[in-house]
Amino acid sequence: MAKGKARPALEIDGTRLTLAQLRAFETRRPRVVLAPAAKRRMQASRDAVQRAIEHGEVSYGINTGFGAFANRVIPAAKTRKLQLNLIRSHACGTGRPLPAPIVRRMLLLKANSLAAGFSGARPLVAEMLLALLNADVLPIVPSQGSVGASGDLAPLAHVALALIGEGEATRGNETLEGPQVTTAAGLEPLSLEAKEGLALLNGTQLSLALALEGLFQSENLLDASIVAGALTVEGLAGSHAPFDARIQDASRLPGQVKVAARLRQLLTDSEIRRSHEDCERVQDPYAVRCMPQVFGAVEHTLEHARQVLGAAVNGVSDNPLIFGGDILSGGNFHAAPVGFVSDFLAIAVAELASIAERRIDLLDRRVNPNLNMFLATEPGLESGFMMAHVTAAALVSENKAYAHPASVDSLPTSAGQEDHVSMAPWAGRKLLEVCRNTATVLGIELLAAARAIDSMRPLTTTPELQRVHGLVRDHVPFRAHDHRLDRDMAALAALVRSGALSGFIS
Repeated sequence: MAKGKARPALEIDGTRLTLAQLRAFETRRPRVVLAPAAKRRMQASRDAVQRAIEHGEVSYGINTGFGAFANRVIPAAKTRKLQLNLIRSHACGTGRPLPAPIVRRMLLLKANSLAAGFSGARPLVAEMLLALLNADVLPIVPSQGSVGASGDLAPLAHVALALIGEGEATRGNETLEGPQVTTAAGLEPLSLEAKEGLALLNGTQLSLALALEGLFQSENLLDASIVAGALTVEGLAGSHAPFDARIQDASRLPGQVKVAARLRQLLTDSEIRRSHEDCERVQDPYAVRCMPQVFGAVEHTLEHARQVLGAAVNGVSDNPLIFGGDILSGGNFHAAPVGFVSDFLAIAVAELASIAERRIDLLDRRVNPNLNMFLATEPGLESGFMMAHVTAAALVSENKAYAHPASVDSLPTSAGQEDHVSMAPWAGRKLLEVCRNTATVLGIELLAAARAIDSMRPLTTTPELQRVHGLVRDHVPFRAHDHRLDRDMAALAALVRSGALSGFIS
């Protein structure tokens, strides 16, 4: 951001956060503030909790133990200690720390959930989360240890530790510990009131943050698949007929209609197309001909994910919840809706890689008679793209294992009190692995398809795909003979992940 330019602000109130704002958050990094209306709602729910304690009303997590200890009533004098013990005992995360973008999203989502005013936490709690976020002081949160019900307890406990002056965080390359964390954000450590520890821990913010990242990456990957697939059609001297609007309209499937229209934006007239108008090939293999059907199914999956996650970002997944004078225990912390979405997205994205690997194989095996085997300049002396295809096959095989749904599993915890769980965090983490592998497979397809276009010169592809080819060559210059391909593949995988290919279609 330019020196002296005011940082844009994002106001949250628990009801208006959008997928578009979350999608753009990492690049824009606005300063986030709590809306006045949210502060009033939060204080009202806080007052309700205090009245319940003063009147001796027994309410789960406020003056009782947790999980299997739900029937143990805690004296009013020990309710603050109860919350502190909760955070300390639940900080059981393990594994590699979560990446910074996921932690930022967790802080934002947790603050937004508290802002709805059903959790019994003071406005100060949400404001402290936002202070960490705005100062980019990011709690160190282990990636493993949550089963996704009662919420993401262990990961969120590590966030809460940072607030109370007992955790760890990073600021840039600096590691902060204990009170240094809040000091770096201009704060004193948080002294918890009744219910506030539970409000911080009970929620699905990790599951949701992972699923959202998977959704945003999946959108980029579908766009990249359309662009890479269209370039492969031309590289194979394939038919444009399967993308005819009349075929798509007959399917009655809006996702298929949508992606086929985007393919047609790229597959306009070209010298390559005209060169094989009278060839003997009747039909192309399914991996080319059925792109509208497969890509359309992915688009339907993305739309479902947008609907569920778009609602969940403003959902309250705490327990119990405060409604006026009523304190009600429920199960919004169960992340099954988010886990299902992450698993569904993983299946869809794995298919993008699977069908792309088949197109890479078609480019390698001379379906287009104008190409050499494995796209080699001197076949036999050179191996060309033989092993690049093998790498794609290896990643597709990994994806098949990662696409097995996590949400079909459940292990009872807390002595059977929490007897059915979602496994949504694992579903989200697997999804991101599938996305990473798929980006590399699509990078390999772009590399091979661009080489095929080069090999067909002086014939040219469509004007739109000429620009795609030019972008590929900006990142990976043409080299005719065998050379190491790993760096080329990595460069184009990064191009896929960047979302830059989305600019070629609307």
